[in-house]
Amino acid sequence: MKSFETLPGLSLAYLGDAVIELLARERLLQGGFTNTGKLSAQARTYVTAKNQSQAMDRLLPMLNEEETSYYKRGRNANGISAPKSASVSEYRRATGMEALFGYLHLAGKQERARELFAAAFDQSLDDDC
Repeated sequence: MKSFETLPGLSLAYLGDAVIELLARERLLQGGFTNTGKLSAQARTYVTAKNQSQAMDRLLPMLNEEETSYYKRGRNANGISAPKSASVSEYRRATGMEALFGYLHLAGKQERARELFAAAFDQSLDDDC
């Protein structure tokens, strides 16, 4: 594998999408939720472009220079086409967030990823399970 420092933003986002999904699933299970149908539906609320874009409003002030550069690498990547469920801006910001989490994972910064995930997503998202 290429060094993560040289991976394209979309490649980092590909991995980051899975990292965010894993963190969401862990959070839901740690919250005591066990109904798999509801768990799956609730986990999806964390991986929508709209919710991730909103989460970036909370995260951007917390990011250091290096983290910001990985976010921007994903956000500014070429070849992004937004789905109908999100604006181009929302989708780009979500892709940036995923690239950030992909970078954190590859850099071995799991605690930082957990810290940012907790700051990004309000616990109230879990209330419907």
